[in-house]
Amino acid sequence: MLLDLDGVLYVGDRVVPGAAETVEWLRSAGIPHRFLTNTTSRPRAAVVEKLDAMGVPAAADDVLTPLVAAHAWLERHGLRHPALFVPEATAAELIDLDPLAPGAEVGAGAVVVGDLGRGWDFDTLNRAFRLLMAEDAPPLLALGLTRFWRALDGLRLDAGAFVRALEYATGREAVVLGKPDQSFYATAVDGLGVPPEDVVMVGDDVVTDVGGAQAAGLVGVLVRTGKFSPTDLVGDVQPDAVLDSVADLRGWWAEDR
Repeated sequence: MLLDLDGVLYVGDRVVPGAAETVEWLRSAGIPHRFLTNTTSRPRAAVVEKLDAMGVPAAADDVLTPLVAAHAWLERHGLRHPALFVPEATAAELIDLDPLAPGAEVGAGAVVVGDLGRGWDFDTLNRAFRLLMAEDAPPLLALGLTRFWRALDGLRLDAGAFVRALEYATGREAVVLGKPDQSFYATAVDGLGVPPEDVVMVGDDVVTDVGGAQAAGLVGVLVRTGKFSPTDLVGDVQPDAVLDSVADLRGWWAEDR
């Protein structure tokens, strides 16, 4: 079982009723599971701390984030000095790669775009554009392509919108290191030790969570919490199951099994 976080186990800072009990059931039943998230607004340690405060104990290795994948990708390609367009606390996870100084417009080994949120403005987006247009053409790394998410005050744009803007302006294609990329799902499945067809992905985004999982050979389950909209059920992606919330997962699992 792979579980998305925001919109599935919690919405903002509010836990979804029954979420902690569902995770406890997974543990007690011995069902291998991981938490799979595109969030880069906070470091993995903060994600673990938030889960623990909500009654969902987790270790760092239980949580797969795009930053973990990005670090591995940059090391594998021998790239340093990435230009990081993520919050400062999250950027610390890549500190050993000697990130480019804030404001610098040359010398990036890669341009890494994640959940910068309110940190985006014209100058910041234009800086990323200028770095990508340099003669050495550093790669654009997208920490997921999530289009939007639901905060307590309503819907907000996510990293995918800014990645697409940079792709359009530069005529380049991003390397995606989060959902819905199939290699990201493959990494998560490898950590479970079971074949893809035996893995269920539970999410609130019909495209990124469900569609991405199905493309990777997984079962995609959509929950009616978080960013869910009734229009999600009439598009190109058809979930394998639709649940009112993660609290209904145990009953669906027993029925489906």
